[in-house]
Amino acid sequence: MKAMFWVAVALLLAGTQAGAQDRGYDRDRPDPDNVKVAWADVLRVDPVYDHVRTSNPREECADVPVERRVDNGNKAAGTVLGAIVGGVLGSTVGKGDGRRAATVAGAVVGGAVGNNVAQGDDRYYGDVERHCRVVEDVNEERRVVGYDVQYRYRGDVYMSRLNYDPGDRLRVRVSIEPAE
Repeated sequence: MKAMFWVAVALLLAGTQAGAQDRGYDRDRPDPDNVKVAWADVLRVDPVYDHVRTSNPREECADVPVERRVDNGNKAAGTVLGAIVGGVLGSTVGKGDGRRAATVAGAVVGGAVGNNVAQGDDRYYGDVERHCRVVEDVNEERRVVGYDVQYRYRGDVYMSRLNYDPGDRLRVRVSIEPAE
């Protein structure tokens, strides 16, 4: 029982000694007792701007008429009829071999004309289809991203970039440490 008591006492003392070591002086962090908050007078505040580009996609739609073609059916008849009429008219021109050439030329031209007449304008616009596309609206604007603040504390002038406008006075943290 006595041995257990002494082990418990030894453990307690070791724990308090380790805790005392943790609270030692840290060169990188000032002692909280050496830090205070004070007020500095703001001398100048300059906004810092950046260009911000935003893109807003939107859908743009339009109703487009659809072109349809009508099948007129017998286009060959118009071609043949035009070739016959053209051949007859061509045969009335010229003599001998010239007449044969004029007949052939008249038949070809008449066939082409007859085909065009038979085709006619067989297009019409009836139904409507909706066509949509995505359009990007790009906006570029200047935004305030911070403030360059010049302030005076105890006669010395300092400069800092802040994310807010501090107004006429600025709270500052003052830390005092030995310089070595």
